[in-house]
Amino acid sequence: MLRTFTAQDVHAGLSYERLVPALREAFRRNDAEKPLRAVHQVVSGETPAHLLTMPAWREGDSIGVKLVTVFPGNSARGLSAVSSVYVLFDGATGVPRAIIDGEALTNRRTAAASALASTYLSRPDAATLLVVGTGNLARHLALAHAAVRPIASVLVWGRNAERAGGMSAQLRGKGLNAEPVGDLAAATARADIVSCATTSRHPLVRGADIRPGTHVDLVGAFTPDMRETDDAAVLRASVFVDTYAGAFAEAGDLLQAVRAGWSTSLTRADLHELAASLKPGRQSPDEITLFKSVGTALEDLAAATLLLDASQPAPGKTAPAE
Repeated sequence: MLRTFTAQDVHAGLSYERLVPALREAFRRNDAEKPLRAVHQVVSGETPAHLLTMPAWREGDSIGVKLVTVFPGNSARGLSAVSSVYVLFDGATGVPRAIIDGEALTNRRTAAASALASTYLSRPDAATLLVVGTGNLARHLALAHAAVRPIASVLVWGRNAERAGGMSAQLRGKGLNAEPVGDLAAATARADIVSCATTSRHPLVRGADIRPGTHVDLVGAFTPDMRETDDAAVLRASVFVDTYAGAFAEAGDLLQAVRAGWSTSLTRADLHELAASLKPGRQSPDEITLFKSVGTALEDLAAATLLLDASQPAPGKTAPAE
């Protein structure tokens, strides 16, 4: 039976307490060892449109593909520029199993990947979280980090102070002690974890402001010409990535730091190596760690599979009528 999951279904069915362990197992198995080729098609015009397909296949288990469209001209129509849907197939038969809201799935799995990295890279007693950015993903990052660390205070910074205040109120409604901040440098110096989710092309978090023992989580900059930190932040830190292939192709924070003397060979580990205990994470309380995420299709597949499995009726029970 083909199931359909709305954004509300996704958020209700993928708690971070369940999703983080699911991603840990997916990275441990290295489901991305033989990734399928993503396709990026551009339709030219006055405002070029984009179609992206992001497939993943775990042989004998499941197949999934995320379909993403980017139509920059939609702003004039009052519509979002980015739309996406995820389609999950049975890996043994190829039969479609689920159609899932793509934006909700992406937000959920991206935040969970950062939380997974934090379990290896942030201090176990990390209590103060700084979130840089005020979009939907930034809100999920706060909730995900709080699911794996004893976060007692959340500082929210954004270019728009009103939005920072609104997001802080939303997080307080979720039980977090959140407050907006105006001085990013001062907030960085207070934080145990700094989590960034912006589309910035210029450094926001500076290495000089990061205190020893801080974990820096970079999610937003996803092209070579984007960045959320300066060179000093990368040079001071022990650097980890979600996948080597993705980070070295797309992560502007790392690629731009190469010009200042950093080398991609200095990267300590990716999430597979951490989850499989092949390489260590944080090694001292004073170490500055930096995790750069650009996303990978295995995260989508793991989250979609978990969502569908969790929705199945328990043995002996009958699913409700559609």
